[in-house]
Amino acid sequence: MKIVVAYKWAPNPQDADVRPDGTVDLSRAKAAVSEYDPVAFELARRLADATAGEVIGLSVGAASIDTPLARKAALSRGLDRLVLVADDALADADGTRLAAVLAAAVRAIGDVDVVLAGDSSIDVAAGQVPLTLAGELGWLGLASVSRVEAADGGLVVERDLPGGTTVLAVAGPVVLAATADAVVPKVAGMKDILAAAKKPTEVLALDGLDVPAPGATLTTLSTAKPGGGDRQATVIDGADPAAAAAQLVGALRQAGAL
Repeated sequence: MKIVVAYKWAPNPQDADVRPDGTVDLSRAKAAVSEYDPVAFELARRLADATAGEVIGLSVGAASIDTPLARKAALSRGLDRLVLVADDALADADGTRLAAVLAAAVRAIGDVDVVLAGDSSIDVAAGQVPLTLAGELGWLGLASVSRVEAADGGLVVERDLPGGTTVLAVAGPVVLAATADAVVPKVAGMKDILAAAKKPTEVLALDGLDVPAPGATLTTLSTAKPGGGDRQATVIDGADPAAAAAQLVGALRQAGAL
């Protein structure tokens, strides 16, 4: 079984600066494997071990995704090899564009059975790329995946839904978006990090892929913290519980929360 893990090398919002006007500056945020993608790496590794398969990491984005640090960070997480599409033309690409490039790269890899991804990226958190990728490939796409196992002729996939849990038998190529708590990812040890340097990486040229021209463009005009403006703090004296409760209700109503 050939398994591709689509992951994102992304800036961590925890390192972001919030300007006085409430907008967010990510220019100095450190990049890393997106927080939710290690779950996909772990699921893929377990599935490959059970089927004597291969795990291929795949990431697309600006040229900055292809550095020794970025390669090692991905390859130390159970991958057999890595494929990158690193081009500054993708620096500000939206989710639809990234999904189209990912699909072209999956086709270039060839004979892929499963694509696994985290359910969202830590920087944008739109949660649209995995299922858009499935649409680009013309494959089945499933989100909210909490378990995946090999079965005769395909996979058994478990999904966590608001009404409960659904178990599905899947035959044919599929894109799976894993929940953040599907498994506990293995932490890369020194042996994994040293071995990563010996694993192969292939860089595909963007202009060599069959990617359709985008039909629309999307530009981020600004990013702001939740709530926009300055926060207002109200201190409530809890010495008298009844009075404190009344004061709390009044403050919530004034803020428009009730």
